[in-house]
Amino acid sequence: MTINGEGPKTNGHRPVTTIVVGAGMRGKVYATYALEYPHLIKITAVADPSIFRRKQMAKAHGIPQDMMYERWEDVVKSGKVADAVIIGLQDALHASAVAAFAKWGYHILCEKPMATSIADCVAMARDVTSEPMQGKVFAIGHVMRYSPYNQAIKKVIESGVLGEIVDVQHTEPVGNQHFAHSFVRGNWSNEKQSTFTLMSKCCHDLDIISFYMSGRTPSRVHSFGSLFLFNKARKPKEAGKATRCFDCQFESQCGWSAKKIYMERPDEDYNHWMVSAVVDAEVMDIETVADALKTSRYGQCVYEAGNDVVDHQTVTLEYPDGATASIVMSAFSEAECERKTRIAGTKGELIGDMESFTVFDFLTREKKVYRPEVLDESHGGGDAGLSKTFFDAVVASDQTILGITSEDVLHSHLIVFAAEQSRRTGSTVDFVEFKRNALQGP
Repeated sequence: MTINGEGPKTNGHRPVTTIVVGAGMRGKVYATYALEYPHLIKITAVADPSIFRRKQMAKAHGIPQDMMYERWEDVVKSGKVADAVIIGLQDALHASAVAAFAKWGYHILCEKPMATSIADCVAMARDVTSEPMQGKVFAIGHVMRYSPYNQAIKKVIESGVLGEIVDVQHTEPVGNQHFAHSFVRGNWSNEKQSTFTLMSKCCHDLDIISFYMSGRTPSRVHSFGSLFLFNKARKPKEAGKATRCFDCQFESQCGWSAKKIYMERPDEDYNHWMVSAVVDAEVMDIETVADALKTSRYGQCVYEAGNDVVDHQTVTLEYPDGATASIVMSAFSEAECERKTRIAGTKGELIGDMESFTVFDFLTREKKVYRPEVLDESHGGGDAGLSKTFFDAVVASDQTILGITSEDVLHSHLIVFAAEQSRRTGSTVDFVEFKRNALQGP
């Protein structure tokens, strides 16, 4: 898992010892970097409520039994037992976990988002700059900033080839099966238990707009969106009273069928990550998956799942100079997280699809195609990019290597909160005032 063919910088004497708190998919992704560079990074402890996931992590990294914890709070009680911590807990737990580890002065990599409330995000920005964190590094899982693709786009913008940025159009097609899995049946389906869709799914999309716009502050934010399809009122009549796909006579005609998502190719890479959320087992055969779907939430009818988060949303930002940016998120797509971006400048236009981008020069009428090398596919190489940059920063004890501060992270999160306020109230939000009020607190 390298970025641009380079590994992390050496610390000169011993590996950076690291705890993984939350050994689900995101925790495993970041921890995988240690397997690539074991002489530089060592996972020394794991905390997760699932014994299966704890054992998986321990087996992969050689973690001893006495460093395997069921509760992350028990790791904190042990004091400072490593140099760094990777926090991959559920969204609602990020704030308390970061606060606890910050008191011990850990270098912290926390999966996005910061937290699920404005107050907790503001508190986190304060916690990671407190006295114990002086000389320590804090990173959030805004992985898209660190992909070779977006790094290359940033260089083009800074070169002046596009001129002044007039408008950015960014789309996030979640994918119909991915959305049904995560945001209808899964961990991010209920706002009280997690957070709203724009925060859980697209906070790094709004962050990448800030990245393109060099951290400029929007003056106004507006948003529309709704839970259009996944509710009882939209349930097909042919489905009758069935609440599970296994009991539904309409299942074979339903594009959201759990049987189609989890059972057609349970052992293939295409949807292995989704099936692994349904079944904690080494072998994911049809029988095991079927048994789980008959009783778990992942086998529920998408119209009966009790979800309450929006399934599509559009956000528009306006800047003081009149420039604009927009993001469209939708569940209703074949493409799965294959983002597309158009950046319109006064001298040229950039159009990209996460793999390559084309720049058209208005003066010369020439096009130049850029194909940044991506050696890891996850988020266009962004997962590897963030991992490398984080550990480089840890080795040097230098936050500037990450190219972002906790204030920058908070800024992009506040844009997300402002957009959601606009969607709920139907009004345009004055972002400068919104941010000022957020920082002042209630």
